[in-house]
Amino acid sequence: MSPRHDQPRLPVVFRPIKQVLLGVVLMELALGAVGPLIGVQLVQRDVATGLIGVVTSAYFVGFLAGSLTCHRVIDRVGHIRAFCVFAVIATNATLLHILLEPPWAWIALRAVTGYSLAGKFLVIESWLNDKATAETRGRVFAIYLVLSWGASGIGPLLLNVADPTGPLPFVVVAMGFAFALLPMALTRTGNPDIGGRSHFGAARLFQISPLGVIACFGAGLGNSAFYGLAPVYVNGIGLAPGHLSVLVSAAILGGLSAQFPIGMLADRFGRRPTMLAALGGALTLATVLLLAQPGFPALIVLFFVYGGMTAPLYALGVGQTNDYVERRDFVAASGGLLFAWALGASAGPNVGSWIMAGIGPRGLFVYLILVLGLIAGFTLYRMVRRPAPPVEQQSRFVGASPEAARAPALDPRGAQAPRGSDDPRGTTAPGPADA
Repeated sequence: MSPRHDQPRLPVVFRPIKQVLLGVVLMELALGAVGPLIGVQLVQRDVATGLIGVVTSAYFVGFLAGSLTCHRVIDRVGHIRAFCVFAVIATNATLLHILLEPPWAWIALRAVTGYSLAGKFLVIESWLNDKATAETRGRVFAIYLVLSWGASGIGPLLLNVADPTGPLPFVVVAMGFAFALLPMALTRTGNPDIGGRSHFGAARLFQISPLGVIACFGAGLGNSAFYGLAPVYVNGIGLAPGHLSVLVSAAILGGLSAQFPIGMLADRFGRRPTMLAALGGALTLATVLLLAQPGFPALIVLFFVYGGMTAPLYALGVGQTNDYVERRDFVAASGGLLFAWALGASAGPNVGSWIMAGIGPRGLFVYLILVLGLIAGFTLYRMVRRPAPPVEQQSRFVGASPEAARAPALDPRGAQAPRGSDDPRGTTAPGPADA
């Protein structure tokens, strides 16, 4: 690892990507707000819990489809034009929530939004990857992670600015999606090359690292249901939309805050023990939320810590897989893991909503306990079945969120290994303390 004084200064790293990052912040503010907003409006209209789950899952179905096909649009018209197209689609789909009231129409609108957001993030990934160098890749990734995750954590607070049951929040969210295209449209930088794209199939990845695939799939199953069905839970225990916005923000920001300590633990004790400890903590918190009736201040703390325990699960799964693939295959493996995550996220809200419909709003935590318990059990099984590589031979932990998961080519562990290197994984990637 290069000495810290040899690393480029932050302004040098930030300058060529500032316009893209401004678009990311505006887009994530809107994206962080629209999920809770849709949940609140459906709950206030007494839509069945099962149908709310379908609406929530539709976003991830659209995102999955976009991840597989949006590159064709970019190849045809270029990054800037494609980004503008995707931004207009997301804006119009958001505004149509005001005009189209039937919940079945919202299923289609959420799928369209997911598709367009996948395209926008694909453009952003390619752009940032093109501007990053071997020396700046770690810092670019860290800046992107913090800004995107932080903005998505602030976005839900929009529910406190305007009446969340009226049309105005949809207008504000649509403005966020629309304004995000301005920095990209006004740039004088040419289109970057999108490059070739490939990903490992789920079956091949499962043979390489069963736990890595299950961890990423489980992260999609659990986190999509937790955030997507939180409006149903909060309304069911008698709290207002304003309370929901604070709780969702607390959980998201808790996930961001946990990246550094989780990374330290993973680098010191190994990925699987850290994963098991985080799952145990999340199981404990979910049990408390199921059985107890905490007040709102206590709920904020519980949501913050729960978000911190569950958010790193995807990054741990990616790191677990990375220890068993050659470094040149890391981006392809990350694409396959993203596919596993999206499959889980597409199913999670549906299954969770069925349980909630049967036993009430606290059924959300029954579902989460089942998901977390199954992942923890599989982690124990894999720890017995196959010894992990020595900690000193594992690559350093690199934080990731659903946002950063859309940019596997940016991950510093994906850089090419030095020529002549005997290590199939290449040099270790910088961790959170080095970014």
